[in-house]
Amino acid sequence: MTASVPHRPRAASTLSLGSDLTVNRLGYGAMHLTGPGVWGPPKDPDQAVRLLRRAVGDLGVNFIDTADSYGPGYNEELIRKALHPYPDHLVIATKGGMLRTGPDDWVRAEGRNPYIVALGRPEYLRQQVEVSLHRLGLERIDLYQLHRIDPLVPLEDQLGVLAELREQGKIRHIGLSGQPEVTIDQLEQAAEIVDIVAVENLYNIADRSGESILRYAEQRGMVFIPWFPLGHGDLVGPGGVLTKAAERYGVTGAQLGLAWLLRHASNTLLIPGTTSVAHLEENLRADEVRLTDSQWDEIEALCATVTPWRPKPVRKHRGGAR
Repeated sequence: MTASVPHRPRAASTLSLGSDLTVNRLGYGAMHLTGPGVWGPPKDPDQAVRLLRRAVGDLGVNFIDTADSYGPGYNEELIRKALHPYPDHLVIATKGGMLRTGPDDWVRAEGRNPYIVALGRPEYLRQQVEVSLHRLGLERIDLYQLHRIDPLVPLEDQLGVLAELREQGKIRHIGLSGQPEVTIDQLEQAAEIVDIVAVENLYNIADRSGESILRYAEQRGMVFIPWFPLGHGDLVGPGGVLTKAAERYGVTGAQLGLAWLLRHASNTLLIPGTTSVAHLEENLRADEVRLTDSQWDEIEALCATVTPWRPKPVRKHRGGAR
């Protein structure tokens, strides 16, 4: 995958999560190992199991991202079926605090927004941590993320219950996820309540509106996990800007987009998702991409001309969607 002599050294292949967990920067996002609309079991559960075992057992993936709302529940159960008893090096991150209504609530469609509704009541979060522990077959969750900050519940209550569960040994580290993003103000408030080791926001080469929070996290030793790292597929589908750019370098569009994220900041932990073993293998070779600074500049300029889709949560008063 060498286009020419690179001007920068290769990005580090691992990073530290919470100072005590070392993970490979190319992980796996398990969300799509579900049914349509991220609802119910996958169409081919056996294939999903094979993919997870291939990723962890053969390809060196040691970080898997999931959530209780994926399925709901089926995703965590599938991970347990495929990988339990877990190898010592495997870190499983899950999330809680997001409600679901059915298979159509997250579907991208013209003229509507996905149903993105948080529930951060401490009683609910406590329950969901216990449910995730049971589904995953774990005694402690290495990284538990608040899936979205609930604007109707004090942040100290939402994170306070997670801090209590950490003290009880049921959570190892705590993170925040944004829909579409956690702000610097929110992260500062959260850090005053409990240690935050990771933030998971929408971010990719063509949607860099979250650059300031990425750098804020980097400066403070927090891991940054970009979701929609390939623009919900917009950047790498047929005719996608990364697909076109990658043709001249002999790589895939996905490899190009992931390689850029590895290069762009030292604290990025990537969780590309796929249901294809072949695509999984391709994605995990993204750190082999070697381009010059000028080539990356050209790719960035191309990507700046497109605007990939992003969900826009609607906030209303209690009792309605927000």
